[in-house]
Amino acid sequence: MLHIRVSTPATAALVAVALLFTTGGQVSEVAYGRTVTQAETAGAATTTGSPYLATHLYFGTGRHNGEPPITDDQFMKFVADVITPRFPSGLTIQQGRGQWRDKTGSINKEISYELTVLYPAGEARRHNPDIEYIRRLYCSMYGLESVGRADVRAQADF
Repeated sequence: MLHIRVSTPATAALVAVALLFTTGGQVSEVAYGRTVTQAETAGAATTTGSPYLATHLYFGTGRHNGEPPITDDQFMKFVADVITPRFPSGLTIQQGRGQWRDKTGSINKEISYELTVLYPAGEARRHNPDIEYIRRLYCSMYGLESVGRADVRAQADF
């Protein structure tokens, strides 16, 4: 089994895109409830842990129409009020600098946050509505176009 160590948000995004291309889209199948089989993990005899899914969400802070950027305090309140109740077992947040092209074609550079949550692969269907709720609410609260999402298979042990 290929072991990947992700140390930055940009690397995580590149790994997610590479996995999508090299697996023919099978990474997204896990996100919608496909259970990883024992046969798929049989080659991972030296890997510690169980099949998990790592969902990475990418939150921008730049706003449109002259609105001020979302502050660190506003984002952390969103984490405390909205995300933590849905993922009380744990999560990781990294601050970074991101850029993306919006629907008008403009390239936006902004402070961003990468949220990572890990959960057993068999619980993907149960967690998907919460993840999508988080994405929609953040966009509607702050008038944003999207929150990026990448789902990656992982082996995890706690």
